[in-house]
Amino acid sequence: RLGANEATELELFKNATIGGKKIPKGRYTLYCIPTEAKWSIVVNRDNYSWGSFSYKAEKDVARIDVPVQKTGDNVEALTMYFDNNSLIIQWENSKVAVPVAF
Repeated sequence: RLGANEATELELFKNATIGGKKIPKGRYTLYCIPTEAKWSIVVNRDNYSWGSFSYKAEKDVARIDVPVQKTGDNVEALTMYFDNNSLIIQWENSKVAVPVAF
C-alpha cells in the first residue's frame, strides 16, 4: 500500500477518469507496485487495510501504469499532491504523475 500503517485512501465526490479508466464516485484504497521504469497504481475497493498487508486483488477497480521520472530532489517522506490534472507521487528521487480528470 502507499504509506505506512493505515492505507492511503482516495475519496471521489463525483465520477472520475484516472489513467484513462473510469472510476465511480466513492472511497478507495491506493496501492503501488513500483519498478525501476514504471509504477502500477492500483485503485481498490477494500477500505479496511491497516497494519499488516491484506491486499485483495478481487476488489481492484483499476490498475494504471505510469512511467517513473528521476528527479534531482531527494524526497525523504512519501509525498502525494494534486497538480493540474495529475496526482503526483514522489519518494526519494522518483516521481510519477497519475492522470486524473473529472
